[in-house]
Order: sequence, then structure tokens, then C-alpha cells
Amino acid sequence: MSRKVINVALLGLGTVGTGVYKVLKMQQDDMEDKIGARVEIRKILVRNLKKAAAKIEEPELLTNNWKEILEDDSIEIVVEVMGGIEPAKTYMLEALKAGKHVVTANKDLVASHGQEVLDCAAENGRDFLFEAAVAGGIPIIRPLKQCLAGNHLSEVVGIVNGTTNFILTKMTQEGMEFAEALALATRLGYAEADPTADIQGLDAGRKMAILASIAFNSRVTFEDVITEGITHISAKDIRYARELGCVIKLMGLARNADSGIEVRVQPMLVPQDHPLATVNDSYNAVFVKGDAVGDAMFYGRGAGEMPTASAIVGDVFDIVRNILFHCTGRISCTCYKNIPVKEAEDIESRFFLRLHVDDRPGVLAGIASVLGNNNVSIAQMIQKHKDGDLAEIVVVTSKVREGNFNDAMMIVEGLNAVHKVSSVIRVYGGER
Repeated sequence: MSRKVINVALLGLGTVGTGVYKVLKMQQDDMEDKIGARVEIRKILVRNLKKAAAKIEEPELLTNNWKEILEDDSIEIVVEVMGGIEPAKTYMLEALKAGKHVVTANKDLVASHGQEVLDCAAENGRDFLFEAAVAGGIPIIRPLKQCLAGNHLSEVVGIVNGTTNFILTKMTQEGMEFAEALALATRLGYAEADPTADIQGLDAGRKMAILASIAFNSRVTFEDVITEGITHISAKDIRYARELGCVIKLMGLARNADSGIEVRVQPMLVPQDHPLATVNDSYNAVFVKGDAVGDAMFYGRGAGEMPTASAIVGDVFDIVRNILFHCTGRISCTCYKNIPVKEAEDIESRFFLRLHVDDRPGVLAGIASVLGNNNVSIAQMIQKHKDGDLAEIVVVTSKVREGNFNDAMMIVEGLNAVHKVSSVIRVYGGER
């Protein structure tokens, strides 16, 4: 194996791009012994040359002309860290067709257009790697594709958004309400100025589409994922969850059953003895169930400049090894199945309900009757608080088809004795 220089181009020099620049600098002394070659940044594509020049030691690397990178045959790997769908997708496809390998952290693009880019990579015998698109610095894409390839995976579940996990941790540990915890997350830099993608579950939904596709070898896009955010979760819900021996987490859940794949992101009550219940603050974790490995959990920093850069540079090093041994394009799209994705109403779940009802005889019996008539079985019921003539009750159901549950709730909400359905939250786990 001859030692050589592999030239790389960065597309973008924001938070993650700057992290990649730093990590490659940190690895300079070890590269040749570690991977058999030296990786050097040859060009960095940016919008604002003057602003970017203040971030790096070699401003001569900067360009605002994509063609300078595309037409430079000495550049073998393109690292896309600019984000968004366009022009990122066009740049990736053009780079692959020009014989360059591509690494990205762009979950939005991979979740919706991954197949197109993977197919282009396969057609041109090039690598397209995206470890950093899910869970930041936590290795999960490569383990699913390679280390766990000897398994039939039945479930991938996890906490894959650090912002919402930080918010729910503060609500749980310090009794904050949602708005207060979000303000703290924003002040500390965990939440973006516009936190919509995080708190509405969209960011996690894109990651779960990617994980489900790889885990079950069947194409799942972001549009297939059922998403729900955490804006309606209250400190009272969290206190009740604690009484039930649970914590509330925003969970990404992908499950492969005989009747199809279910993929969703929703707040759920998680039993306190489950490993995911102890994942706090901005940490992420992914829990995998396989027929051979059993249960395995991957835990660590799910975002941030350096953790994400760690995953990107790992992909770059992997490609360098492939180049040196003339084995690029070994693993492309692994979605060789065509498993249907379940509709929301056909998924089975357990539910936590919090309702305000008239405090008089017969009310609970009436609610139980409506639920029972729609095949919704009650597993637990708590009545503790009164507010004048109203009682607050909490109901936990057994597992039920969501279509049946929704039918029952339409009737429950119309009952004269029911003043408000304050919360409807799913419960993770089997019958209890």
C-alpha cells in the first residue's frame, strides 16, 4: 500500500464545517500511520469569503465558485456540510458523476432524497457516506449496515434530538414548564432561534426515516414518519408519569412487524428501569433489538460542532482506506426489500390520558363504558386532585389499535361530564 495525499473539499464553513477543519488539523500527525495517507483540505466553498477568512489559517483555500471544486481532478472527496436540499443535492450528484466520493451530515436530504444519491453513487462506483446525519458523534449508521448485518432487526428506538431531551430533563428534574425550559435551552445554545424542527419532532422524524430504512432494508422517507412534538407536555404530566414509575421522553420508534413497518416520533412515558429513561440533558441514545445480538444501546453526544465533525472525519477516513485498496462503492443502498409502512390508525399503542371531569357518581363508569365499547381496555386509573366540582383523573390503557382509540376519544370528548381532555401521551413498552 503506497502512502499518498488525498485531497478533500469542504462545502460550507459553518459550525460543523469549522469542526471538520479543526478535527482534520488535530489528526495531521497520526493520519499516515492510522489510514495510510495524508488527508488535506484543498478547497472550501463558502458564500462570504471575508467572513470565512477569519475562521481559518489558510484563507487561500476559500472559494465561492463550485466549478473550481468540481473541475479539480485532484479533489477525490467532497464533504457537504452546507445543509438544506438545494444546491446541496445538485452538488452531490455532480460530484459523484465527476468521480468524487461524497460525505454529508445532511439528514434532511438523506431522509427525503437518499435513494437518488445512493443510486448515483452506485452507478459511478463511488462512496456516499452519512454517519453524521443521525445522532451526531454516535456511531449508528455503520453499525447497522455492517456490524449488525448478521441480524434481522425488529426495533430501533431512541432519543435522537438533544434539544427536546434537554427541555424534558429540565422539566423532570427542576419542575419547569415547557416555555421556561425552552427559554433556558435557547439561552444556553441548545435550541435554535427558530426551534420548530426540534420541538415539533421534525428533526427526529428525519433521523428515524434514515434509521428505519437501514435497519429494515426497506425504503422509508421522512414523509412516512408520524411526528408529534412536545409543546403540549406539562409539568403536571411529568409528575403523574413519575407516580406511574415512568419518565417522559421524545422517542423515535421504528418497529418491523409482520403487518409492516411503523415509524414515529412522539412523546412517550418510558419505564424508569429502561436504559433510555436515564438518558438526560442533550445526550442521545439509540436502542436496537436484533434476533442474534439481542439488545444493544449506543449512547453519546448527538449534535454539536466536534461530535458531528468526529463522525464526518470517520467517514472520510473510511473512504480513504477504500481508495487505497481500490474497493470503493462496496456498500451502497441496502434497501432491497419493499415492506409497507403502516398507517397511523393501524399502529397499536398504550395511552396515558389526563382528563377533567364532573366530580359525581357514574362519571368514571360512563367513560370506562365508552372505552370498552371501542375495545379500549383500562390498565390503570388514578384520581387524586379536585378543583371545585371537577375531578382530575388519569387513565392508562392497555395496548390498543390507534384507530379504535381515536374513535373512543371522539365520543369521550363529547360527553357532558368531560370538561377537558388535558393530555394524550403514548406509553412505551408492553402490557403491564
